[in-house]
Amino acid sequence: MSDEHASDTPPDLLARLRHLAQPLVDSLDSRLRDQIDHRVDERVDATLASRLSVIERAIADLDRGLKELEARLRQD
Repeated sequence: MSDEHASDTPPDLLARLRHLAQPLVDSLDSRLRDQIDHRVDERVDATLASRLSVIERAIADLDRGLKELEARLRQD
């Protein structure tokens, strides 16, 4: 063992381990963040599509109602 490593104290070893592990941690963090972002995007898209379909049905119902009213007014 060299003198350089013999004088390492536990905090120095911990710092070295952290330094060695940091690229792995960063990679995992990035991959997890991407997966979470993808899942959130999917859920938001699904929720928006569902709500949009409800709004489209309501607009169609209103349109039909207005056409019926216009037809009645023309008959009178």
